[in-house]
Amino acid sequence: MQIAIAAAKAKFAELARKAEAGEPFINTRHGHPVVTLHAIGGNEDVPLIGAMKCKIEISDDFDEMPAEFMVGLSAPTVPE
Repeated sequence: MQIAIAAAKAKFAELARKAEAGEPFINTRHGHPVVTLHAIGGNEDVPLIGAMKCKIEISDDFDEMPAEFMVGLSAPTVPE
């Protein structure tokens, strides 16, 4: 679809929503194409499973408690 820049200025938010939905627009000045408004890549639905593969690293000692923390857990509690 082609639309004059002056008209597009008044409807920019609406045109942006339509472009995001996959309907690109060609903006014209004096009837000549000047710019195109279209959605950029990367808006595709990203699958949740595997989306962070190779981006998170868990250390080998992740599930080991530090010794100083364990001392605090094993100390007897004294009621006040």
